[in-house]
Amino acid sequence: MNLLLIPRIALKALARNPMRTALTMLGVIVGVSAVICTIAVGDGAASKVRDAISSIGANMIWIEAGGVNKNGVHTGAYGTKSLTRGDAKAIQLQIALVTDVSPNVDQRVQLIYGNQNWNSTVHGISPEYLAVKSWPILRGEMFTQRDIDAAANVCVLGRTVVEQLFADQDPIGETIRVKDQICKVIGLLAPKGQSATGQDQDDTFMMPYTTVMKKLMGQYWLDDVMMSAISAEAAPAAEEQIAVLLRDRHRIRPGAADDFNIKHPTEIADAVAQSAQTMEVLLASVASVSLLVGGVVIMNIMLVSVTERTREIGVRLAVGARGRDVLRQFLLEAVLLSLTGGAIGVALGMLGTHLIATMLDWPTHVSSNAVMLAFGFSAATGLFFGYYPATRAARLDPIEALRFE
Repeated sequence: MNLLLIPRIALKALARNPMRTALTMLGVIVGVSAVICTIAVGDGAASKVRDAISSIGANMIWIEAGGVNKNGVHTGAYGTKSLTRGDAKAIQLQIALVTDVSPNVDQRVQLIYGNQNWNSTVHGISPEYLAVKSWPILRGEMFTQRDIDAAANVCVLGRTVVEQLFADQDPIGETIRVKDQICKVIGLLAPKGQSATGQDQDDTFMMPYTTVMKKLMGQYWLDDVMMSAISAEAAPAAEEQIAVLLRDRHRIRPGAADDFNIKHPTEIADAVAQSAQTMEVLLASVASVSLLVGGVVIMNIMLVSVTERTREIGVRLAVGARGRDVLRQFLLEAVLLSLTGGAIGVALGMLGTHLIATMLDWPTHVSSNAVMLAFGFSAATGLFFGYYPATRAARLDPIEALRFE
């Protein structure tokens, strides 16, 4: 038989039963669209995590007052007096592998402007904090070392605080009340978005750490010290040197537990990224089951088709068609079903991805690799599940087939 006739015969056979053909393709359509949507949503989640890691600062090192968790009990950080301004200064002067060292104290406070109020977190920091966090100033300016030395009542605001207190009004130059202190707004932070753990980083405002320590909290110790390693590769060595320095300054005996702990926040973000990737693989695997179900449906329908067309197959074999011609025809029918279903599934998957991004405001990304993977898997499904019915049709005995009622 002419090989060019086989596709025409296969298409005519499928066109004779349009409803059956459509229902047969349904499993493949659902499977392919589900795989594409799942991978697109997973890629969007991965991009959010990558942005979160970037917003943290890839080289950031975080020293927290208080020891690590022991038997489920955390020994710091708030109220722990072991970390001081002298420690931060010593790290800055003696550890060559770090830069942009910023003392840090935090407290939840009520902010009041006119008849508006908002509960937020005040970060008492030094100007180097913005370099550590890769956080630019959007408008205005950052307070200076002179403000640190003078414990000045100045602040810069995150976007969420601006929206809650000032709405559409320009906050630069305005004053807000923080506890019993009046603070002048001198700058606005660029939007940062959510952290890797889902916290709103823009719900914050910053003041000189000396102002927060002396005027708001009445303490002489620090909650944390933030800094950057000179490179990501230098971070582990820097952490070791910092630990040795702080143990010496705090006079901690050999074998005794630290009264501080050193964290590398990107490790947290990396763990979140790994979890998101694992979830993406899991969801894609579940969606792939739909493709397998679609393949089983194709095999069952093709077996029914072989039974219904037994006499037709017998006639073809009797007039000279070879078994491999029948094999090719039925195999091609199965592949056409899966490929057509795959193409429709790709279109619906891209549409579904667009709807998810629009309605849920969730970042999505349809990669060419995901489309090729889903489409290729659908073709493989047609070949795999179509082979047995095609083989069964090709092995029919012409005499028995012609006698079939």
